Amino acid sequence: MKLSKRSIYIILIIVLTIAVDQISKTLVRASIEPQTDIQQGERISLIGDAFIMMNVENTGAFLGMGSDLNPTLRLIFLLILPIIVLGFVLRYILKDKSLDNLSLFAFSSIIGGGIANVFDRIVYGSVTDFFFIDLGGVFKTGIFNMADLSVTTGMIILVLLSFKKKKVTE
Repeated sequence: MKLSKRSIYIILIIVLTIAVDQISKTLVRASIEPQTDIQQGERISLIGDAFIMMNVENTGAFLGMGSDLNPTLRLIFLLILPIIVLGFVLRYILKDKSLDNLSLFAFSSIIGGGIANVFDRIVYGSVTDFFFIDLGGVFKTGIFNMADLSVTTGMIILVLLSFKKKKVTE
């Protein structure tokens, strides 16, 4: 079976997203002491107090949501459901030939980031988060990783594209 340029583009974005995420998490696990409930772990200041790296193992989803669910619900909501949704999104972008390259990039980034975090949950039982941004109260994030950044970037692109499409149809 010969893959089209479009399919190669989608696969390339997904694989690169997963690779960047997994390489960054491997480096963080190997070089930064993790945070624990008892002990404050290592914090590396990249740009003053505005941009900090640390190592936090997140057993939940985005910002730790779901970490206190019982094991069965955690399995359903943090592994099974995301795998099903990612499969449907992948099927959608492979079949819908009307999607432009920016939409394909956005969806592929979301899929790659989702797969990377699901992989962590399966292999490690948690997701390694390590970036934290605090712009003096103006803007502050939770602790996140490259997969989260890919998913968020993809979602922002899709939202912006939807506004652009609405203006065109009006």
